[in-house]
Amino acid sequence: MSLSEIRARKDETDWDYLREAGDYDGPEEFAVDWDKAVLVEPANKQMVSLRLDADVLEFFKSNGKGYQTRMNAVLRAYVQAQKVKVP
Repeated sequence: MSLSEIRARKDETDWDYLREAGDYDGPEEFAVDWDKAVLVEPANKQMVSLRLDADVLEFFKSNGKGYQTRMNAVLRAYVQAQKVKVP
């Protein structure tokens, strides 16, 4: 699902119902086997200095917090697409 699709669905939330319902205090909604849980640590990031066109940077910043993470995701998608092309 794209970010724009997620934002569009945000309007479908019944906020009044959720406010009235309160926190869920009943039994677990699904079973969790903590013995099989695996800790996934994020990969180390490397700090770099990067020169970008002002409009590119403004585009990513205009979507709010996390713009560097979004830029990284775009670059990662490009890298993965290029790896598929290479025989």
